[in-house]
Amino acid sequence: MKRNAVSWAALVVSAAALVSSRGVTRPLPAAPKIPAESQKTVQALSEAFEAVAEYAKPSVVQISVERKAGSAPALRGGRRAPMPGPNMPRNIDPEQFEEMLKKFFGPNGVPVPQQFGQTPSEGTGSGFVYDDAGHIVTNNHVVENAAKITVMFYDGNEYAAKVIGTDPQTDVAIIKVDTTDYRPLTRGVSGKLKVGEWVMAVGSPFGLSQSVTTGIISATDRNTLGINEFEAFIQTDAAINPGNSGGPLVNMDGNVIGVNSAIFTGSRGNDGVGLAIPMDLAGNIADNIIKFGKVRRSRVGIALAPLTPALARQFGLPENAKGVIADQVIPDGPAAKAGLKSGDIVTGFNGSPVASIPNFRLTVSTSESGKDFPLTYWREGKEKTTTIVPAPYEEVQFAQERPGARNEAPDQEAKPEPKVEVADFGLEVQELTPALGTQFGYKKEMTGLLVSDVKAGSPAAAVGIEPGMLISQVVKDRKPQPVTSLKEFQDLVKNAAELAVRVETSNGTGRFVTLTKTDKK
Repeated sequence: MKRNAVSWAALVVSAAALVSSRGVTRPLPAAPKIPAESQKTVQALSEAFEAVAEYAKPSVVQISVERKAGSAPALRGGRRAPMPGPNMPRNIDPEQFEEMLKKFFGPNGVPVPQQFGQTPSEGTGSGFVYDDAGHIVTNNHVVENAAKITVMFYDGNEYAAKVIGTDPQTDVAIIKVDTTDYRPLTRGVSGKLKVGEWVMAVGSPFGLSQSVTTGIISATDRNTLGINEFEAFIQTDAAINPGNSGGPLVNMDGNVIGVNSAIFTGSRGNDGVGLAIPMDLAGNIADNIIKFGKVRRSRVGIALAPLTPALARQFGLPENAKGVIADQVIPDGPAAKAGLKSGDIVTGFNGSPVASIPNFRLTVSTSESGKDFPLTYWREGKEKTTTIVPAPYEEVQFAQERPGARNEAPDQEAKPEPKVEVADFGLEVQELTPALGTQFGYKKEMTGLLVSDVKAGSPAAAVGIEPGMLISQVVKDRKPQPVTSLKEFQDLVKNAAELAVRVETSNGTGRFVTLTKTDKK
């Protein structure tokens, strides 16, 4: 029997009703009932964000830059975008340029400056009012090579700005406008930050002024990224994008605790790893620039080496000890005057522990020259204290930094010298004669054993020892002692499964390393 269209429609409706009655199609559940206390908490958090944003935004500015002819914005870490050369096309579009950057730096984990502009000669960044005199804090890479700088405030007013000073070593810059109508942000203390704290980033990502993002402190004291010479970055997951550079990172009290500076990204956009210069550091730099027109740093005259657990054992410290090795001490420098010697382990400065080389360098560099500071160190397995007086950075120089240093010409040809193979450590050594010293570029006063060969895959190769290096000291009885002869070194090697030695190069640099004897099979 044929059915018309109406009959078929009735059949479909009836089937749907039957299925529905059997529970296949269910009504949407009612919205969950949120407890009143939870609603209050959420509302309070929302109001806190609103209050912080309302407080911070009037002090945050958008910075537009026109660069000098022929200049391009710097990429972070002292690296620059490749400029056209004989083997590089001069007319490339943005996609080709992006691919070129990926080939130059790698596709992932690239620290990039957060600028945004239509051409390499234009850029947009952020900044914030620092004081009542019209000074504004931003990043060095935002205003580097600027021919013209325009600052726009939250109310749309624009002012020309001039550069007061920059510090590429920390990526901090100070610019100034001729208005004092806008209040500065309150300076916070970044040294007290805790991982997990709520923070807010304010700036002009992609030129969109007065943008606010929130997140938490993901980590503090990121000081081994190699982006700046002096660094102790705050890491945050608050969204930071091109154009955010120089803007403030504020806490929930509305205090600025960092200067947004860079991101780690595989896409050149926000991947949740933003980096900000801590305000304790940025404020120190800003104060120096405003007061003196430049950054005044300090130095104590120590070349540093990392303290490994193996070296800690050799020097008589607990394996979990933190500190840095005084690898080289400048004669008559602040450290030498304080009684420090090569091989001492510095563990504390001005009442704070020394956690790493970058940590110690940064702490010393920002300390006041000419002022006494307590310093804690270990020597021969015992903890000692002294007082050290940092000196202005430019007054303390290592030998290799001084211009005109030359070795005298050889007065005789180098002759073959006896060599001894130290098989368990994978190297061959010979005594350093005056002729060999001249041949390899070592100064006359240098003594020790010259490394003539290193076996591939050996313990010596594993710690970076290479032919031509000099073994000048060996740690014996928990202190470094000069290596005087092949026989002495052979005797030490014969009885040691592990040996800490100091190796040096002809350019005056050196470090302590630990050699661990290979098992014989």
